[in-house]
Amino acid sequence: MAPLIVILVLLIPILAIVLDSDLGKAIARRLERGRRTGGDGASHDRLVYLESELERLGKEVGRLEEESQFLQKLLAEHNDPDSLPPGGGSGTADPK
Repeated sequence: MAPLIVILVLLIPILAIVLDSDLGKAIARRLERGRRTGGDGASHDRLVYLESELERLGKEVGRLEEESQFLQKLLAEHNDPDSLPPGGGSGTADPK
């Protein structure tokens, strides 16, 4: 009896992870599409396509937001022009 409870306890989080993943969402969309029999099939396919594009664009906006925050952080750290080391290497010309 105890091994059965342990297996059930372990399967619940695994099932939640799979159902929340993109694969689980795709399977749910396919099952939902199969149940719908009425209406125009082309408009439904178009709606599914638009929903997937909206999800993709949302992820892309999130990625761009993270990138922008990273760049803003870098610019804030290196905003002081005096923070650069003085040039005095062999590549500089002598101003005489």
